[in-house]
Amino acid sequence: MSEEVLPPDATDAQESTPGSHATPGSLYVVATPLGNARDLTLRALDILRTVDVIAAEDTRVTLPLLRRHGIQTKAVSLHAHNEARRAASLVAALADNKSVAIVSDAGTPAISDPGARLVRAAHDAGHAVVPIPGPSAVSAAVSAAGLDAERFVFIGFLPPKPKARRELLESVATLRFALVIYEAPHRVRETVAELANLLGARTLFVARELTKVFETLTRMQLEDAPAWFDADSNRTRGEFVLVVDAPSPPSDKASALPVDVDRWLAELVRELPPARTARIVANVTGVARDQLYARAMALKHKSVD
Repeated sequence: MSEEVLPPDATDAQESTPGSHATPGSLYVVATPLGNARDLTLRALDILRTVDVIAAEDTRVTLPLLRRHGIQTKAVSLHAHNEARRAASLVAALADNKSVAIVSDAGTPAISDPGARLVRAAHDAGHAVVPIPGPSAVSAAVSAAGLDAERFVFIGFLPPKPKARRELLESVATLRFALVIYEAPHRVRETVAELANLLGARTLFVARELTKVFETLTRMQLEDAPAWFDADSNRTRGEFVLVVDAPSPPSDKASALPVDVDRWLAELVRELPPARTARIVANVTGVARDQLYARAMALKHKSVD
């Protein structure tokens, strides 16, 4: 009678998996859950258990996650206000053949979160930098949006000052790519109104509280977004990812604008945003709004120059 061959137990499988243990002198960039604790990957757990130290954006957020999984690894803070100083000490630890993991409060570090300075310092010092992929608000929102996001521009958080915000948005308004923006609850309504005014007729995907209890995912026309937020104050609560669809491709039949139309655009764009100018002239003339918008943007920049 042949002897039964049993599969290796979970511990043996873990030990035989490449990359399941931290390597001395290496920095690991570890993605952590956006909201649902069960989204932490098995590989992330392996690394967080076996590194010598974890650099966390806020230890008060990270320690409960670690304790939930029985991880006792030492954690130190690394945030926007101490990253320069902390990066130096962590690179020194790497030089001493210690292994380090960096985590943010949620998602992937160094993407609209602290971490880039430490990663850069580790590279400059010749240490291995290893990404441990996992949750990311950008990829989660884009994947669920159903928009033309084969190519997209990740903007992150917009500048808080109105002039800087407008300048940034105007710089990307004519790009033929989807736009991905992070926004806070106290500014989201203002932001969608500005986007609608500047970008005109596009589709907007609003991802609120991704992977959390009150997650909502909603598609709408960009111009309808301000009213949608106004209809229910709860809709402005939480953290947001806004995905704005790419503009429609120009018509093959597009041609030079009539002289009168060009003059109207030139006059209106002196006083109004390009998107509103294009909308008014499109309603009067029947010319495609995208074509008018592109011309209005060109005239706007010409007048500034």
